[in-house]
Amino acid sequence: MDEVLDTASRLGAIELVMGMSHRGRLNIIAHVAQRDPAEIFAGFEDVDPRSVLGSGDVKYHMGATGEYATRSGGKVHIHLVSNPSHLEAVDPVTVGRTRAKQDRTGEGGREKYLPLLVHGDAAFAGQGILAETMNYADLPGYTVGGTIHVVVNNLLGFTTSYLEEHSTRFAACIARRQSIPIFHVNGEDVDAVVRVARMAVEYRYKFGTDVVIDLIGYRRHGHSEVDDPTVTQPLLYKKIKEHPPLWEIYADDTGAADAQARAQAVRAEFETAQKKAGSIKQKPTMRELPRYWDKYFGGRHSPEFEVETGLSPAELSELTERLTTYPAGFHIHPKVKKLLEQRAEMGSRKRLVDYGMAEALAFASLVKVGTHVRLSGQDSRRGTFNQRHSVLVDIENENEYVPLENIAPGQARCEIYNSTLSEAGVLGFEYGYSRDYPESLVLWEAQFGDFANVAQAIVDQFIAAGEAKWNLLSGVVMLLPHGYEGQGPEHSSARIERFIQLAAKHNLQIAQPSNAAQYFHLLRRQALRHWRKPLIVFTPKSMLRHPDAGSPIQDFQKDDFTHKNFLNVIPDTTVGEADRILICSGKIGHELQNERKKRKDTTTAIVFLEQLYPFPEQEVVAEFDRHGKNADIVWVQEEPANMGALFNMLTRLKRIAGDRPILSVKRSAGPSPATGSSKAHEVEQKTLLALAFTTK
Repeated sequence: MDEVLDTASRLGAIELVMGMSHRGRLNIIAHVAQRDPAEIFAGFEDVDPRSVLGSGDVKYHMGATGEYATRSGGKVHIHLVSNPSHLEAVDPVTVGRTRAKQDRTGEGGREKYLPLLVHGDAAFAGQGILAETMNYADLPGYTVGGTIHVVVNNLLGFTTSYLEEHSTRFAACIARRQSIPIFHVNGEDVDAVVRVARMAVEYRYKFGTDVVIDLIGYRRHGHSEVDDPTVTQPLLYKKIKEHPPLWEIYADDTGAADAQARAQAVRAEFETAQKKAGSIKQKPTMRELPRYWDKYFGGRHSPEFEVETGLSPAELSELTERLTTYPAGFHIHPKVKKLLEQRAEMGSRKRLVDYGMAEALAFASLVKVGTHVRLSGQDSRRGTFNQRHSVLVDIENENEYVPLENIAPGQARCEIYNSTLSEAGVLGFEYGYSRDYPESLVLWEAQFGDFANVAQAIVDQFIAAGEAKWNLLSGVVMLLPHGYEGQGPEHSSARIERFIQLAAKHNLQIAQPSNAAQYFHLLRRQALRHWRKPLIVFTPKSMLRHPDAGSPIQDFQKDDFTHKNFLNVIPDTTVGEADRILICSGKIGHELQNERKKRKDTTTAIVFLEQLYPFPEQEVVAEFDRHGKNADIVWVQEEPANMGALFNMLTRLKRIAGDRPILSVKRSAGPSPATGSSKAHEVEQKTLLALAFTTK
């Protein structure tokens, strides 16, 4: 590490962004981040358990920052990223954070910010997220100009020998699919290790690619200091016990006569630090946040955080013009030309605004005032459902024109990338990016909502728990297509139940906007508020262009006659005193409205719950009271009884309903989210709608 930092500093680095697992982490914090050993010991003493109030994280997961003075006289800021026990999950997060730092800098950013990842040999060979991270190393939307990978190869993973870990000779062979150097080096040949470290950094700066150092050594104490490896590898650890430690070998090789005395002095220094830790009354943080986080905050939501998200008619007209025009001589596809003509009509009140146009208006309005926008996902530039078309392609030469990059002089960037066929790696990258670009709107879109399952570790370990564990904020947005259209299980459910189960203490925002204007206000709210929380959005599929979900352009305006902000609850203004209140979220609400119209029902109110968490209790109570004190309350959802928001909503609704009965309408519980038969789906949907109006 000393040689990496010295060489990188000479080549222009001002900061090392580092991700690693547990083994060796404390050494990095002490010797590279240069934190006081007493601070580290204080964490192990658990000096202030009340400070975390049942949350926080173990010491081996904590991040750290510091300054490293190199031998050449330079200084490199150290940023060790906080990580969970899903060891390689930190890889894309680290690279995403590096990319954000580089993007903030602009020209020269890749030279100034160097990412380095430390892996175990078992994890490097076995964890798929590592392969995902390496795969986007040279892709325009994700490259950081090369990452240094150090495989701490102890020929062992916990108690699993290297013969059971990987099919190749070396664990590092997984990297051979890319045209990058892999250095295998004996960890006990100190001079060779230093020489390889220097070559690796120089190669990265010369060619801008990843480099792998396979550092082959052994573990003296097994998996941890309290492990007994002689149970599973008795012969190996018999040899290790008889083998002198490296410092003694190197001292003999170099003739360092005072080695024993120096070793005793180092031990005494740490023993003194451990005693000092006992006098520390508050748990040390061991990090300083960058200044660009100064004006952003987390914690519980408060109404004063809200901002106005509507735009003036003139602004909407101007944005529409920019979004629906393209250069003279640009050979546009006939279908895309028609779509732009329709969007022009949406902006001029001749047609209802759909979700695609609502999103474009939100993005355009943000970049115009200097808010950077970054969206990535599989096929996101066009949109899985042919709804976005953020990038126009000339059909004769494939030149590209991006309207969102041509909104106004001096505007912020709007970057929309087609990602690799990856969920965990890309979502981890975008989460990391949001951590170091808090003023940006950073979004990841799943091709279908259910595909987020593959990124569950990133959701669980970082997005849902990052603030509680590490007090680290993120405003990342997850766009998850959700809705039952008879296209099978994977194309139906974004697993609402999982995100609601993860929601507590205002750690997430979970929303399902039921019309285009709501989506517009939701995106702008996320960017313009200084309250930074991850936002989970269940976006529609069939409703993307459906008239029932379209909105007049007036609903995007800031005036006294329309709503100026995202509505957590959409009231039913067509019904006063009601016999029944149907409360629901998403597409099913529009279907209930159509069913009510067919039945000529005038006594059933239909209330859209747009924000599922934090639960907008006051707005829900006000809407219930507006429809009278005697109405039955029915939660209606498309999802099966063991899925969706049902389990969470019934508890909340019963608490606020008073003496009014609480009923529910849903599909029968099942192991799969949806049927693969469109005809069976149609029967189920008709039954749902009928039950909503007849169940007692």
